[in-house]
Amino acid sequence: MYREFLAPRDEEVLDAIGQWPDTDESGARVLTWHSDDGACLVLSYDVVGRSVRVRWTNDDKLLLDIFRESATRLAFTSDPSAMHVSVDFHMGETVGALEIQVTPNFSVRDRLLFQ
Repeated sequence: MYREFLAPRDEEVLDAIGQWPDTDESGARVLTWHSDDGACLVLSYDVVGRSVRVRWTNDDKLLLDIFRESATRLAFTSDPSAMHVSVDFHMGETVGALEIQVTPNFSVRDRLLFQ
């Protein structure tokens, strides 16, 4: 069963987190964050393709690379103490969520569950 990927428009991303998404050669939206300790977190999402990728590197060393299809919802939340990104997925009998903290420190939590 097809489910639409609900993602904020670029203007809504800017309002939520103060950053305008770049666009890569495939048309996916890309957001990049750098930490003071040399780490880099890159979130890319393709609304038409219903896919999301998270890459976390530290000094060009790959720490985490997650690619998921069947995304159904992308949301950004921000307050003075933290910025978060959440992505929901629905893949047949499996549902999941990526919970990403961007500030004050990077963290990524990935959950997949059978319904």
